[in-house]
Amino acid sequence: MKHLHYIGILLIFLNIISGCNGQSNQSQSTTPLQGIGNENKVAGGPSENGDFMYIGMPALINSTDTSPGLKQKGQKLLITGTIFKRDGRTPAPNVILYYYHTDINGLYANKKGLDKRVARHGYIRGWVKSDANGKYSIYTVRPAPYPNSEIPAQIHPAIKEPCISKEYYIDEFVFDDDKLLTTLKRKALENRGGSGILRVVQQGDLQIAEHDIILGLNIPNYPENSKPGIQSGLEIGEDNPSFVPFHAWGPDRGTRACPICKYGRYHGIIYFVGNHPNWEDINKWLVFLDQEARKEVST
Repeated sequence: MKHLHYIGILLIFLNIISGCNGQSNQSQSTTPLQGIGNENKVAGGPSENGDFMYIGMPALINSTDTSPGLKQKGQKLLITGTIFKRDGRTPAPNVILYYYHTDINGLYANKKGLDKRVARHGYIRGWVKSDANGKYSIYTVRPAPYPNSEIPAQIHPAIKEPCISKEYYIDEFVFDDDKLLTTLKRKALENRGGSGILRVVQQGDLQIAEHDIILGLNIPNYPENSKPGIQSGLEIGEDNPSFVPFHAWGPDRGTRACPICKYGRYHGIIYFVGNHPNWEDINKWLVFLDQEARKEVST
């Protein structure tokens, strides 16, 4: 990273919310939710995936999975990232992520030997369990949208935490470059577990999407899902909306140059400030971040 660029918009205050302690290695924990009295008030609410994700689940689940779809003659895809606890910074180990999606023809295709009970999900399905550092990786084929449909191509994920008795769904993984993913559809996303929008980078014949998941984010009835007392701006993991930038530091200082257009995806750090900023404090932060950037360049 040669330069860091800082853009002033809105200061975000976030309290760190502690996650569940004592996570086990059990694939299906029986620990009940505290204070939850009926099925409709479990974390995440009703979920269709709960009827399917345990069918065919292997006894040993690795942090990396290769789906049967990788054998199809389509665009190879790697989704990799970190599963975090509710604070958005503490890695969450032993979390099961179940996924399924359409094939290159937009169908939930069946094949010989597939359990009839999961025919609705098709044979392109699988599981990963986050490792000690919360990491996971899925190798698969990029799905196609449903035939004759305006619904974007998507991968359906579900989460099973070791300390919560029931699984819950998070936002479908959709693709930022999908023409069917309109502005209206982007705004309709719930950001369950964070934004489900995948931004892919092409490396050879493989598309790679780095995608992190935040447990409990925007999940109804999630344990200890209290809101911070002082809060402003976006939640951790939410997709950043469009904005008019102002460069407060770096080579573009004083301009409104588009950082993505000029520097690409990995342009640096966006620093959010409010309507009544403490410029003395902000200046100290900018100097500190600039010094860190210079350390990065020197190494």
